[in-house]
Amino acid sequence: MLHQWAWSETSLILDLFTREQGRIAVVAKGAKRPYSQLRPVLMPFQRLLVLTARPKSEEGADILTLRSAEYAGGGAPLPPALLFSGFYLNELLLKLLARGDPHERLFDAYADTLLALTHTEDESPLRAFELLLLRETGVLPDLAVCTATQAPVLPARAYQLQAEGGLSLVTAAEAARIPTLSGSTCLALQVALDRNDRAALRSATAADLPALKSQLRALLVYHLGSPTLRTRQMMLDVRRLLEVAPTAACASTLSLIGDSPGAAALPYPAVPTGLP
Repeated sequence: MLHQWAWSETSLILDLFTREQGRIAVVAKGAKRPYSQLRPVLMPFQRLLVLTARPKSEEGADILTLRSAEYAGGGAPLPPALLFSGFYLNELLLKLLARGDPHERLFDAYADTLLALTHTEDESPLRAFELLLLRETGVLPDLAVCTATQAPVLPARAYQLQAEGGLSLVTAAEAARIPTLSGSTCLALQVALDRNDRAALRSATAADLPALKSQLRALLVYHLGSPTLRTRQMMLDVRRLLEVAPTAACASTLSLIGDSPGAAALPYPAVPTGLP
């Protein structure tokens, strides 16, 4: 489940990310009732087995009816400190993927990234997922060649990934002023992408994390058409609260998170540790 909205006093509209159909919208009737069987199941970051139906009176309707949902296993709850990272992934999927457009490899990568977040101390799972998402949506250039000249990437040289110019060679003077990616990192990333090897991709991103973070962020902003992601802005707000009044900030974090995609059902507050 990527996100949920209140539809009535007792029902919800859900945005689900499915393996076979991509993003779909469903109405969960009665899900807000205290004793609804759906209520404890409809949690973010959990794999579900769902049964949907299209209303007979609305054959062309975009919103399906959720008939049943049950926990499908294969995942573990994200710890509180990682919730913002999970919501960040959800927001990227909501904003970059059209409904009804299947992305089976991206679905598998999403599930794998959630698991990797709980076993990795750095941000390599997030960077790897960003690369996979950009590739699946067709906007990531080939990282083995310079986009403008199609010259092969050289392992010992420095490069920059730009929204409009793609991958370009950086001079020594420029490399002293801006974060750059090494040619060896670019080649390792492309090999991992070609092989769909998510573990190797995470390992390759770790070599140039700061530069990759800033360049991928610029690329995402360009294609999203939005300067600041909602999840990132909320995390910045929480950090400011923590700096001013730590106790009050921890107590109010849950209400802030409640506005994030899919967060309404979470039963505990989160303390963020790092910006996506």
